Amino acid sequence: MKTQPEKPQPRGELTLQLVTMASDTNNNGDIYAGWLVNKMDLASATAAGRLARGRTATVAMEGMEFLSPVRLGAEVAFYTHLQDIGRSSMKIRVEVWTRDQTEQHARKVTEAQFVSVAIDEHGRIREVPQPQQKL
Repeated sequence: MKTQPEKPQPRGELTLQLVTMASDTNNNGDIYAGWLVNKMDLASATAAGRLARGRTATVAMEGMEFLSPVRLGAEVAFYTHLQDIGRSSMKIRVEVWTRDQTEQHARKVTEAQFVSVAIDEHGRIREVPQPQQKL
């Protein structure tokens, strides 16, 4: 008997979930890549802020490739996973998965690694409290 191969699954914690709207599209009806990057940065900043227990700033975004388009009306889920934590910085992998209105299964759209630093109330870099366990 043949076994079905496992479907790929998101890695990390669901940090943000949205539905695309007409205002998120270009004149051809496609979701802007910039809209997606903006939401990925928001998901990364949310995870980084939780880890740092306060204010953070994104300092880099590494390695992004679009695998699949995002369509109008799709559910878009942003998963975050801590890759590494340093004295003041955090590397957070953000995966984006989408499910169209008529589909049962989600598909991966893209992923990227975001680097954030913890900052104090004056905007200066500060130490990140070391977590007891990784996210």
